[in-house]
Amino acid sequence: MSAKARLLLVPVLLAACSAETGANATDSGTPAQASAGQPFTVTPVADFDSPWAMTFLPEGRMLVTEKAGTLLLVSADGQQKTPVAGTPSVMAEGQGGLMDVVLHPQFAQNRWVYFSYSEANAQGLKGVVLARGKLVDGASPRLDGVQTLFRANSYVDGNGHFSGRIAFAKDGKLFFTNGDRQKFTPAQDPKVTLGKVLRLNDDGTPAAGNPLAAKGFHPAVWSYGHRNLLGIAVDAQGNVWEQEMGPKGGDEVNLVLPSRNYGWPNASNGSHYDGRDIPDHKAGDGYEPPKVSWNPVISPGGLMVYSGKMFPQWKGDLFIGGLSSKSLVRVDVNGTNAAKGDQWPMNARIREVEEGPDGAIWLLEDGGDSQGRLLKLERAK
Repeated sequence: MSAKARLLLVPVLLAACSAETGANATDSGTPAQASAGQPFTVTPVADFDSPWAMTFLPEGRMLVTEKAGTLLLVSADGQQKTPVAGTPSVMAEGQGGLMDVVLHPQFAQNRWVYFSYSEANAQGLKGVVLARGKLVDGASPRLDGVQTLFRANSYVDGNGHFSGRIAFAKDGKLFFTNGDRQKFTPAQDPKVTLGKVLRLNDDGTPAAGNPLAAKGFHPAVWSYGHRNLLGIAVDAQGNVWEQEMGPKGGDEVNLVLPSRNYGWPNASNGSHYDGRDIPDHKAGDGYEPPKVSWNPVISPGGLMVYSGKMFPQWKGDLFIGGLSSKSLVRVDVNGTNAAKGDQWPMNARIREVEEGPDGAIWLLEDGGDSQGRLLKLERAK
């Protein structure tokens, strides 16, 4: 165990089986409460209808997405929530809806807000979309000049595993996750983007230098063999970290490397829901193994790399929202290695985790069929 992990050790909450079953398994349960012995205080700030993601504006306000399709501009204290006009209609069935939201690295100059959502085409087939618009502030905020930047290839039936997480790299390129849509084999198909991490220019075109293009892959593909990628983040050294839900067991944190095959559905540390075995990752199988995996599962939601501003002992570590585990999970990162850290019970499904400007950790409860709260975690006095 690393020195960081020993600094603050609390009992691990054993997660129940994955809450990913069905279209969008929900467990509104008891709202999150602080527990004795936790190294942070938990302050409820606001309530939302099935929130999915959030990001901070430079001055401390927030943008929050709600699954049904509403983008909200939220004051720094959470007391004012104003709908942002201009977002497109979304397909919000099952695991679909309005999903991730991030700012362009030069947001202060260009005002670009990037977001993802699911849609259905004229044939009723569904897929995930990457889009952007310019945030116009004021009493009635809106997104101007909304552009569709990228659509998953291909659209399929069903309402699961859209993924749709977005992260910018230091060079201004962006990573965009496309889930396998519960279809398994597309994750290994070089011609489609399902089950892949994509690397794009900020206008949505495939970035130059994607190493699999010369091997006949879709030119946007960076890595493949993924399942349901619900978190992606880039650390201070430029390493790309991704987490994804496994099947029955086998949730993963991966260091995403160019051209690597992460194995799904041919290798997994979990099993099929019907009990059929999937070969575990093993040396020499040709698949990149996860840095960390869970069985029982945590059902990972959002992912962030922490700066260490408020909690310096966690600088560079990963934080994950736990859905079925109703927890906040810390992964201890040292360079390109990772190990399980703390897992704190939150008594509610945690969909998203982000860092505020002062280093506080912010969580969004999943909500399900009820209100999901925005929680602020600060250093315990």
